[in-house]
Amino acid sequence: MPLKLAIIGRPNVGKSTLFNRLAGRKLAIVDDQPGVTRDRRFATGRLGDLDLELIDTAGFEDVSDESLEARMRAQTELAIDEAEVCLFVFDAREGVTPLDRIFADILRRKDKPVVVLANKAEGKAGDAGTGEAFSLGLGEPLPISGEHGEGMADLYGVLAALAPGEDEEDDEAEGGEDKPVRIAIVGRPNAGKSTLVNRLIGEDRLLTGPEAGITRDAIPVDWEWGARKVRLVDTAGLRRKAKVNEKLEKLSTQDTIRAITFAEVVILVMDATHPFETQDLQIGDLVEREGRGLVFALAKWDLVEDPQARLKEFIEHAERMLPQVRGTPVIALSAETGRGVERLMPAVFKVHKDWSSKIKTRDLNDWLQMAIQRHPPPAVNGKRVKPKYMAQTKARPPTFVLFSSRADQMPDHYRRYLINSLRESFDIPGVPLRITIKSGANPYADGEAKSGPAPGRPKGGRATTAKPAAKGKPARPKAKPATDRPAPKAVVRPRGPTTGRPRSR
Repeated sequence: MPLKLAIIGRPNVGKSTLFNRLAGRKLAIVDDQPGVTRDRRFATGRLGDLDLELIDTAGFEDVSDESLEARMRAQTELAIDEAEVCLFVFDAREGVTPLDRIFADILRRKDKPVVVLANKAEGKAGDAGTGEAFSLGLGEPLPISGEHGEGMADLYGVLAALAPGEDEEDDEAEGGEDKPVRIAIVGRPNAGKSTLVNRLIGEDRLLTGPEAGITRDAIPVDWEWGARKVRLVDTAGLRRKAKVNEKLEKLSTQDTIRAITFAEVVILVMDATHPFETQDLQIGDLVEREGRGLVFALAKWDLVEDPQARLKEFIEHAERMLPQVRGTPVIALSAETGRGVERLMPAVFKVHKDWSSKIKTRDLNDWLQMAIQRHPPPAVNGKRVKPKYMAQTKARPPTFVLFSSRADQMPDHYRRYLINSLRESFDIPGVPLRITIKSGANPYADGEAKSGPAPGRPKGGRATTAKPAAKGKPARPKAKPATDRPAPKAVVRPRGPTTGRPRSR
C-alpha cells in the first residue's frame, strides 16, 4: 500500500516545489508569492521503491475567524488527520520563526509521525537554520532542497522505516477496473464551481466563499456516481485575456486550459443571474474546438425569478450564439440548496455516451443518400458537387470522412447542413462533430499529369496515328521539309566513246 504523506508548513517555504519533486511532475503551481496554494491537492508519487500518496496543503496561518486564511487552515488540519506521516517543511535560510513554533506545538499534540525538513538548504546558507530546528522537539531535521533534489536519499531512509510492511494486503486487482470519466468544471470567476463540486461529492472538499478567484490550481477529486468512477477537476475562473496581467493568474489560466484538454466532458458553470456573456461563449467555443463534450450548468438558480420562461430563453440564446454545439443540455440548478443537482450527472453521462458513439457505415450511407435527396448540394461554377461515400474514422469526438467529387469546392453552409442533419438523425446533440471531405483520384484527369502525354499524341494537339508499313517491305522514310534539305550537288559525267548507231552526216 502507498504511504500517505501530508506536506505542511507556513506559507512560501517550498511545499508545492517538494510536492512536484516527489510526484515527478509539475502539478502544483509554484511562484515566489506566498499563499499560492489554497486547496488540498492529491497526487501519487514514488521515491526509490516507495509508493507515495501525496497531499499538498495551504500555508498554515494562526487565525480562527471566518476569513479565507482560517478556511485554508481548516483544510490543512483535515490533511493532517488523513495522512499517515506529516512532512513539516520550514525555510532553512530564514530559520525557525514563531509561526513554525506554533505549528510544531499543534503537531506534537497529534498522534502522527512527523519528519522535519529544512528546505532551501543547498550550499551553506541553511546550516544555521537547520540547527535551530532541534529546538522544535520533533526530532532531527533533514536538510533538503526541493528545487534541486538534494537530500532525497536521506528522506527515503526515514520514510522506508515508516512505510507499512510487505505482509499487508497489497495485491488488489486493478487491471479490470474501468478508468474514471474525466470531467472538468470550468467557468468565469465566482460562478459557483467549487460549491458545485462540494455539493456533488457531499463534503467540504474545496474552499468556497464570496471572494472571487479563490481556486488557483486545477484540483482533481476522485468520486463515484452510482457504479461509475468519476474524476472531477475543479479549475480556476477564466477571465478575458486582456484582463489577465498577473503572472500567477496566467499560470492558473494555463492550468485550466490544460484541464479542458485532458477532460472528456466539460461542465460550463454560469451564474444564472447573467449567463451566456461573451466570456462564457468564448469558453464554450474553446471546448468545441478542443473536441470535448459540453454541458451547460446554470448555477444560483434559486435567485432567478420566473424560472420557466427564463430557462426557455436561455436555451434559445445558447443555440443561437453557439450553433456549433447545438442541442447541448442546459441544466438549471442551485449548488447552495441542492435544487436540480440530481439532473446534472445523467446529462453528463448522456453526453459522454454520445461523445463515444460509433455509427455503422451502412447506416451512414443510407442517411447520406436521404440527406442529398432532401437537399442536393449546390452547383459551383456550373458544375455539380456529388457526395458519394461516407465512413466514420474515429470516435471521441465522432469524426467522419466524406468522399465527393470537387471536394475542395463544397460550400461551408452545405457542410454545416450535413452536420446538423447528422445530429438530428442519430440523436447526438451537444457533441462536436468533425467531417473531412476528400475527393478520390480521377485517372482521366490525373493520368496525363502523372505519366506525361500518351505515345503518338503531341502535347496540346490531337492524336496522330502512323500507317503501318506494307508486309515484307521496309517503311519508306518521309521526305524532309524543303527548308531542311541540303542543296543538290552538280553531277559531272565523263566524256567517252559512244556506242550504238552513228549519226548521219
